[in-house]
Amino acid sequence: MKKLFKVTALILVLNLFYSCNNDDDNTTIETNTIVDVAVNNQLTSLVAAVTKAELGSTLSGPGPFTVLAPTNEAFAEFLSANNFNSLDDVPNDLLTQVLLNHVIDGSLQSTDLSTGYANTKATSAASGSPMSIYIDTNNGVQFNGVSSVATANVVADNGTVHVVDKVIGLPTVVTFATADPNFSILVQALTREDSFTYAATLSSSTTPAPFTVFAPINSAFVDLLVELELVDLSEVPTDVLASTLNTHVVAGANVLDTDLTDNMNISTLGGALTGNVTGGATLTDSKDRVSNIIATNVQANNGVIHAISKVLLE
Repeated sequence: MKKLFKVTALILVLNLFYSCNNDDDNTTIETNTIVDVAVNNQLTSLVAAVTKAELGSTLSGPGPFTVLAPTNEAFAEFLSANNFNSLDDVPNDLLTQVLLNHVIDGSLQSTDLSTGYANTKATSAASGSPMSIYIDTNNGVQFNGVSSVATANVVADNGTVHVVDKVIGLPTVVTFATADPNFSILVQALTREDSFTYAATLSSSTTPAPFTVFAPINSAFVDLLVELELVDLSEVPTDVLASTLNTHVVAGANVLDTDLTDNMNISTLGGALTGNVTGGATLTDSKDRVSNIIATNVQANNGVIHAISKVLLE
């Protein structure tokens, strides 16, 4: 009798296990990927763009990713500003890179973000390397000086979504100069009213792009004014300022820090510089003034920026 009871109990357990397995086979497992988050938050333009660019499987993959998700209004503004009637008019290769410019590897909550540069999944046309993105956390969170976080920390299974109020276009070297407050005096120099066209030129992706820009930080310009015994930038003669700016730009080349060697001759629009790497990367101008390269490889779509500690002269 005891043996019969044990066999009966075993059969009941096996039947229960089989029934549970059957139920599991017929159950749809719910997901909460980044794509699901976009759908559930009515980010319909983003979903349409991701679908058109065939990035759905990528953004539903394991990641983890941090996605800066533009609102529908942001996409409408982007289309209007670029003379597109609809998403259908945006070339797929351009749309793909713009979307990837909103994706950063890793799952970053707002508290993980800090002021400085990161890389996106977009690829620079100038170098084939990952595009940089400038993050500014000094007043909220802003990306490349144009797009701010509207809703932060939407958690997905494969990362984190931050809803942003602008589409982040593919950056030029001017984008980073204007976004990064460390270059604010350089921007003043590039846009001075005496008919300078540097900003327009350095925003272009056509010849003579790509550009390598050795960008002096603000303290470098302050030191230059002291050296020249001038009060402010407006006192620098136009021809001197033009030749000085030229000395910081290489046209037709995207020179990365790994391309630099000792005693390297670097031809700029304003003359030759000498690059060295032993003991720390430096540039020497024709007057034997030495500038340290203090930050490297800020990669734009049309070139690269390296921050330097001293203004170079022709």
